[in-house]
Amino acid sequence: QVQLVGSGGGLVQPGGSLRLSCAASGSIASIYGMGWYRQSPGKQRELVALVTSGSTTIYADSVKGRFTASSDSAKNTVYLEMNSLKPEDTAVYYCSADVQTTIVGRRYYWGQGLQVTVSS
Repeated sequence: QVQLVGSGGGLVQPGGSLRLSCAASGSIASIYGMGWYRQSPGKQRELVALVTSGSTTIYADSVKGRFTASSDSAKNTVYLEMNSLKPEDTAVYYCSADVQTTIVGRRYYWGQGLQVTVSS
């Protein structure tokens, strides 16, 4: 199957920066897009950013101008550069991938959650 392994996250002060990365591996024929979602306690999971295979990037309004998502197709990896972090950015961040697999067709996969805490 396909595995998504993320890294990064942690504790940062307001105004600080963090970088998340997530690599997909396994039975991958192609990737239609990769992205990031986040979920805070008591809230639904929400989109943060998506990067399509055509390099189109979509951002949530709340992160536009502060976060930058990018991908490296050769490495099947997606990144999220987060700047000017605010306490309301505190959440568990999940990477996602829309994958054409070599075995089971097209599937959507999730990585493990990465805790991001913005606090002084």
